[in-house]
Amino acid sequence: MKRTRKYFVLLFILTSSFVTLRSQVTNRILFIFDDSYSMYAPWSSSNSKIDVAKKVMAEFLDSLKNIPDLEIALRCYGHQTYFRPTRDCKDTKLEVPFAPVKTNYLKVKQRILKLDPTGTTPIAYSLGECAADFTPKENVRNLVILITDGIEECGGNPCEVSLQLQKKGIFLKPFVIGVGLNVNFADVFACMGKFYDVSNELNFKDVLKLVTTEALTQTTVQVDLLDITKKPSESDVDMTFYIAGTNTVKYNYLHTINVKGNPDTLVLDPDLQYDLVVHTIPPIEKKNISITRGKHNTIPLNAPQGFLKLELDGPIGKNFPATVVRKAGDMTTLIVQDFGKTEKLIVGKYDLEILTLPRIKMNDVEIKQSITNSIKIPTSGLAYIKKLSEGFGSIYTDDGKNVEWVYNLNQKLTNEIIYLQPGKYKVVFRYQNAKETVQTFERNFEIKSGLTQNVQLY
Repeated sequence: MKRTRKYFVLLFILTSSFVTLRSQVTNRILFIFDDSYSMYAPWSSSNSKIDVAKKVMAEFLDSLKNIPDLEIALRCYGHQTYFRPTRDCKDTKLEVPFAPVKTNYLKVKQRILKLDPTGTTPIAYSLGECAADFTPKENVRNLVILITDGIEECGGNPCEVSLQLQKKGIFLKPFVIGVGLNVNFADVFACMGKFYDVSNELNFKDVLKLVTTEALTQTTVQVDLLDITKKPSESDVDMTFYIAGTNTVKYNYLHTINVKGNPDTLVLDPDLQYDLVVHTIPPIEKKNISITRGKHNTIPLNAPQGFLKLELDGPIGKNFPATVVRKAGDMTTLIVQDFGKTEKLIVGKYDLEILTLPRIKMNDVEIKQSITNSIKIPTSGLAYIKKLSEGFGSIYTDDGKNVEWVYNLNQKLTNEIIYLQPGKYKVVFRYQNAKETVQTFERNFEIKSGLTQNVQLY
């Protein structure tokens, strides 16, 4: 029987579910172990690949048993069906489900030691099936270690499966560790992630330890929102981490200053690049952020902020006008702010359009670091317009010199309530059944804050 020459590789895939703000996460490692027939091929002078793999894995599992907050599981392939005369390309099974490593390491080790290679190598199918092995659980990091002695034998595309599962957030960028791989095979596995070479048994042990250390070591991040003096004092604002170059949200946190007075620490996956949007007003963005695995990373952004407070000066009525806030000279609306509310804005100048009748426009309103700029306007008064029947009319400001349009009356209403800023006005009106222009008439009236002015159009 001619054996197909293949190569021993270790494919390590780092996966991550949503990480909450809790400081400690549970790591879950799923081992996918190749037990295909080619594992009988020699690797060292006196041992087969399967013998070396069993020995190294047994020692490795023993080293994991006392690691806190760790769960492990085992999936195998190529171990249920003999590969001749046809290949069973669905020969994969979850042999040991997830449980804490303290008890589960022995079950996984015992199952690996009893394995007898018989079948083929369905890498892509096994990767796809492993997605269901990670039962839903909060505050976890999911890790996959795939041990295989060769490339895909069932026509599947492990790279495509990996890519699709990454897009779904099942797992992220893999590590590939290979033994005796030539350049071509290295390129094949590079499409799945970072490549490591394993040349002998001792090297295999060292690489396993290196990859596992990297995987289990939390990579932490703090986001420094810098004030005008470049101190990280700004906080209490939402921030979103997107997978770089996409609209896919990976993490969403409310920025916090911790009890030590520092920006709080986050646990992020180090195998992604991120686009960060801090939802200040206006928002601040930073693109293509890379973080270093196993270290504490700092992401600084300039975010000096002050406050805009809108107040009513006078008796408080039922009418609370809104205000459109824009950057100075820019017509893009940033927010619509209600009176009686204070908003935090990035330091700079803003144009305000207060939606009273008549409109009030204020340009170049300045926001300074940590200072509240209070804007006060008079409380509106109320014009109670009374008509005998339907008709056409409008309200204008009238200061004795200039007349400016303010509001068109509702043709269908005989009684109408309109909130107006204090000042002198006139209403110009004609009843619908009056067919001559000269039947138009005017009424002058004055509005005072918080008071009602009756205006009779008869």
